Amino acid sequence: MFLNRKRGPQRVRYTNWGRLLYPGVRVKRYLALGGLGFFVIGVAVGDALGARIKIVGTPHHLVLGVVVLIGMGFVAAGGWRLWRSIDEGIGSTRWTGRFYSRHLARGPRVVALGGGTGLPAVLRGMKEYTGNLTAVVTVADNGGSSGRLRGSLGILPPGDIRNCMVALADTEPLMERLFQHRFEDGELAGHAFGNLFLAAMEEAAGDFVSGLRASSRVLAVRGQVLPATLDQVQLEAETADGQIVRGESQIGQSRARIRRIWMVPAHAEPLPETIHALRSADLIVLGPGSLYTSVIPNLLVKGVADEIRRSSALCVYVANVMTQPGETYHFTLKDHVDALAEVLGDGVIDVVLVNNREVPQDLLARYHQEGAEPVRWAVAAELRGRPQVVQEDVLSADNVVRHDPEKLARSLLNALNRYHPDWVEGHFFDGLWLESRLRERKS
Repeated sequence: MFLNRKRGPQRVRYTNWGRLLYPGVRVKRYLALGGLGFFVIGVAVGDALGARIKIVGTPHHLVLGVVVLIGMGFVAAGGWRLWRSIDEGIGSTRWTGRFYSRHLARGPRVVALGGGTGLPAVLRGMKEYTGNLTAVVTVADNGGSSGRLRGSLGILPPGDIRNCMVALADTEPLMERLFQHRFEDGELAGHAFGNLFLAAMEEAAGDFVSGLRASSRVLAVRGQVLPATLDQVQLEAETADGQIVRGESQIGQSRARIRRIWMVPAHAEPLPETIHALRSADLIVLGPGSLYTSVIPNLLVKGVADEIRRSSALCVYVANVMTQPGETYHFTLKDHVDALAEVLGDGVIDVVLVNNREVPQDLLARYHQEGAEPVRWAVAAELRGRPQVVQEDVLSADNVVRHDPEKLARSLLNALNRYHPDWVEGHFFDGLWLESRLRERKS
């Protein structure tokens, strides 16, 4: 009954259900205990109905009542021990996380584009509100561990993809620390274990996308993480003084203002899953992150900007809190939005989310020494396309200045409910569910 015969000469194996009946699995005994409880209850109820007891409180009736209670105790004990056995065997975060993902399936369809350390902040917050998440990650990185693996193995740079997978993962903390562990000595010095894991998975699975899917199952990732393209691409930029800078890491270090940026090859193809996600999205999030080396590279992939322009989804740009030494030196919010408008066109960005909380002075002093400063912003009328500017506290300022994932997620979803009424009307009950979730998380 529990055998599954496959094609081939006498090739027989037990199915997963059959393995639950192996000795020592600690499942059969608890099922039997619960079954015994139901049997005892059934016998007692059958006896009561057969005797047609009419006088409550007779000795026979009391005996049957005690028997029913004993049966219920067997059922409760068997069920509880079975639950504990499964929980210990599978791990609570894995199997409860899968059931919880069904609850999150009611959330809006969100596509977030970026890279670096900014995109994971969006994903960490949003995964608590929706399971319909797609992260589109730039693959133009040519520095650090990713650049070394790209040069030696010819694979796509895995660093930003690894960070996004960890951000969306529903795994034990040890697994997260393992993927983020960076070797300090020997030939592997500077490499992150997660980068090496993704490189090995690509070879084992046969291609990068299959390796990503297998890795996502290992980490129990909510949603999906997609590379912007499978082509080996390089960023090139022209500065205001006419110099041509090649490579993502070199562009990020440029002190001259960037006039324009492009990708080589110019016709790099996106994944079909990316196009499908953009077409069905309710919310498209750009940033936060490095403007020219994390956000815009995704928009340079063939067809991505066109899909965003045609989309009926709410398009939100999450503005950086601080400028970056080099590529956005002295940039205002208007400069950031203008750079995006050069690629997307005017009026495509619906909402610009900016932080309105003051950065602590001790952190400001440290960032000033590095050549960074808070991104200055003014009224929406100064921005190209006149997007709606939303000012909220989305800051996390412990040792570094960054976006707080929980605050950021709430701000993005509140913007969706407020500025995209078509979504609320088309998903009335899901919209009510999301509003209740936002109130619950806030409290």
